[in-house]
Amino acid sequence: MTADIHFSPLALTRALPFLPLAQGDIDYQVDRRGEPDLINTLLADPAAKVVLTRGGLVAVPRGQGDLVDYENVKMRLATLPGAYVGEELHRYPEAVAMFLGSYGGVRGECVIAVDISRVPEIGEGAVPGAQPNGVLGVQDAGTVDGAMGLANANGNAAGKRDGESGGAAESAAPFGVPDSAGQGADDAFDESVSTPASHAAPKPTLLQQAVTRFDWVDLRGFAPHANAREAGQATSAVTLSIWHSRQRFCPTCGAPVLPALAGWAQRCSNQADGNRILFPRVEPAVITAVVDGQDRLLLQHNAAWKDPNLYSVSAGFVEAGENLEHACRREAREETGIQLGEVRYLGSQPWPFPASLMMAFKAHAITTDVHVDGSETVTARWVTRDEYTAELIAGRMVAPGRATIARYMIEEWLGREL
Repeated sequence: MTADIHFSPLALTRALPFLPLAQGDIDYQVDRRGEPDLINTLLADPAAKVVLTRGGLVAVPRGQGDLVDYENVKMRLATLPGAYVGEELHRYPEAVAMFLGSYGGVRGECVIAVDISRVPEIGEGAVPGAQPNGVLGVQDAGTVDGAMGLANANGNAAGKRDGESGGAAESAAPFGVPDSAGQGADDAFDESVSTPASHAAPKPTLLQQAVTRFDWVDLRGFAPHANAREAGQATSAVTLSIWHSRQRFCPTCGAPVLPALAGWAQRCSNQADGNRILFPRVEPAVITAVVDGQDRLLLQHNAAWKDPNLYSVSAGFVEAGENLEHACRREAREETGIQLGEVRYLGSQPWPFPASLMMAFKAHAITTDVHVDGSETVTARWVTRDEYTAELIAGRMVAPGRATIARYMIEEWLGREL
């Protein structure tokens, strides 16, 4: 049937005022990325701030990983001294450093993210600088997708794994009284000092200790609790680190790649092929809040969602050669059989799971008969504001998560926070 149009449902549409993964105000300082030895120079600056990523997660101070499910709590990124991290990067060339930018001002604070996904864990017995067999936190042959499944329900990844308590290979030195070289006064309180050298395990390095001394959380759990600047830093850091973890070989010739341009690019190691520069892949996706002439919202449940009560708005990837508005109309028609008329832009935010850029729209439906495809979308229905509120209260519907752009699109239509 044709929709009964009483007024333009898009007349009062406004851009989304807040998006949790689109808060960054850092100056990227793109012109500095090609400077020789930029990372080491920045790490020597006392104003440098170093944050860590690992397997698609960000490091937060110990104990904060349990806060992701709570309302009105604050979280922050764990940081390390730049001078110490500089030494670690020489020890572990497999760690990837990324210059996120600077805030200028009197302090001139700059931010560097270091991905330690490929740094050997404590007890792995790997030689510093050697490549481990796989990417930490990765369960699917070199991508970080598997790491998302390791996070528990509140988005927190365990800081310590079974078997991380040591177990390094024994020293080849002969049994005898240990040499005192390299020992300080503090070592008098360490039982390992009196241990024969042949039985003493090497102390873990700074980056190895970070695995167990910090909590590691998913960006979706961190961003809603962070201040605007750190949410932006975490978003950039996770986006780049996931790309570096997924793409370790040149997609053109298959040669290994090396980080370039302060972590914002890669350089193919194949000199015969010109050492081409590679940039991060971004996968554009549209997400559309569909309303009819009575200002009802179309909500749908996707077959891939584990929660049977989760309902959200229409979304899908942009096809090659397709414009964004066409993608909105095509996805709505394919998933629900609804034809769209006017389409208006609302805003965008990155969604690095693994590399999407979500572009939000609000669209007017010119038909209202719902016919789901049954494969991707299993059910869809129109709701008024009162009906949606009642469904949420009864638990028959669950709203999208606080880090998603879909939640703020629904709030824009609803007229209040969820």
